[in-house]
Amino acid sequence: METIVCECGHSNPYGTSLCQACGKPLENDVEVLTSMRYEGSARRSQVYKKTIVDQVWNFFSSVKVGVWLIITILVAAAIGTIFPQVTFIPPNVDPATHYETEYGTLGKIYYLLGFHNLYGSWWFIVLLGLLGLSLIIASLDRGIPLYKALKTQRVTRHNKFLENQRLFSVSKEADLEEIKYTLGSLRYKVREENGNLFAEKGRFSRWGAYVNHVGLIIFLTGAMLRFFPGMYVDEIVWVREGETTSIPGTKDDNGQYYLRNNDFILEKYDKKDKKFNSALNSVEGDVAKNYQSNVTLFKSNKGTVIGEKGKLEKIKDGVIRVNEPLKFDSFALYQTDFKLDELNKMSFNLEDKTSGKSFGKLTVDLHEPETKYDLGNGYKVEILDYYPNFILNDQDEPATVNNLPDNPAFVFAMYSPQKPQGEKAFVGIMKNIDSGDNTLKMSFAGLETKDLTALTVKKDLTLWIIALGGFIFMIGVTQGLYWNYRRIWIKQNQGEVWAAAHTNKNWYGLKKDLEFLTEKTELTPLEDRVNSSEK
Repeated sequence: METIVCECGHSNPYGTSLCQACGKPLENDVEVLTSMRYEGSARRSQVYKKTIVDQVWNFFSSVKVGVWLIITILVAAAIGTIFPQVTFIPPNVDPATHYETEYGTLGKIYYLLGFHNLYGSWWFIVLLGLLGLSLIIASLDRGIPLYKALKTQRVTRHNKFLENQRLFSVSKEADLEEIKYTLGSLRYKVREENGNLFAEKGRFSRWGAYVNHVGLIIFLTGAMLRFFPGMYVDEIVWVREGETTSIPGTKDDNGQYYLRNNDFILEKYDKKDKKFNSALNSVEGDVAKNYQSNVTLFKSNKGTVIGEKGKLEKIKDGVIRVNEPLKFDSFALYQTDFKLDELNKMSFNLEDKTSGKSFGKLTVDLHEPETKYDLGNGYKVEILDYYPNFILNDQDEPATVNNLPDNPAFVFAMYSPQKPQGEKAFVGIMKNIDSGDNTLKMSFAGLETKDLTALTVKKDLTLWIIALGGFIFMIGVTQGLYWNYRRIWIKQNQGEVWAAAHTNKNWYGLKKDLEFLTEKTELTPLEDRVNSSEK
């Protein structure tokens, strides 16, 4: 599109309402005060409206679209607090089953729509991306033309520009040097051209909103980077005493980290302690004084196949307490929870049902049970079904709540030389059910427990990006809140001295400056024509 050449000689982009150099209205019906918000600049969204790119640009440059995106994100975040997020439900529980069981149909819908993992759901990430896109386009659409207009503005302004300002006056005479000195004492930056003056201060505050946008864009970028592999980890790992397990989220090209739980220690307050006697007696049950995990950190060899530990290299020993994490590389392990005396192994004797004679003993690992146990002399036991946390479902059939061995139950097949075809029995805690004509039975012979520790694995390479975005945002808030852009024009016009002033906000502060200026010089006090017209 063709540019618009003003009578002052400056070429303005198509769609400009006020000349960027002299401020002359380029059309007869232009309202100068209304156009001063963006200096009459031609915004792309108001000029180009033909192609699909134009339509997309115009859509995202709209403030209304940005506001609705923010409202949508806030509403989604509010809905996400109705039920606990997936990170706060019990571990080793199927989320789909948990939400439907605990909260009914509403919980099922909540899960299906992805609100259970709100900040990791694809549609929430898309909303954040759209908001970031809206901020970028809106900033470019307004910021670039505004920057060009402010940079191009001349000292000498067109008469129509000056006389249509909110604050305006005409004086018969005035000493320009005296005006220039007074404006300088008020910390205005003064420029002179052909006997005319232009004074400004606080131009940097004009960019406060755009600095806000930059901070928000950086903040959103940091938030979205959390969904990229290796940037953010927030996982819980349960480790039993004496066991070594992989640490989730720590695998890279150089191997994977492993952790061994050497010992879990729980210390409780003694209620007989006089120092805390009154406080402890007001609480039912024991109060934990300290719980900690004594651990050893390992790392596997580079190139280890997934699912195999390979050769583990010891990194260091450490102690993990509440608020005292174990740190390594970019990771930190926090003490989160514990479980005492979890069932670990159960032992059974294969006996003659009538005489009680034992034909051998077997020990079942409740976490990784074997399926067959050979007791010798033709006696064998096979586990047909295993229910770690036994319940009867709605159809009165055996089922398990989860994989935690809180209420283990088994269906055993027992074989002997006399019964090579085998006999079946259902055995659980306080339960031992057989067909009635069995000659063999499984009797409880012992129990082994272990303590568990729950550790939260933390890694956050985005935190500094989010913090930087927040810091820049606050700079923009401060920049736009505590300062304002004030401008004063002095023009000699056919034996008169015209004075006009404008600010993007805080007209009271600008008026105080002008009162000081008119007291110290011969300028006629500037009239506020907006308030005068209201009166």
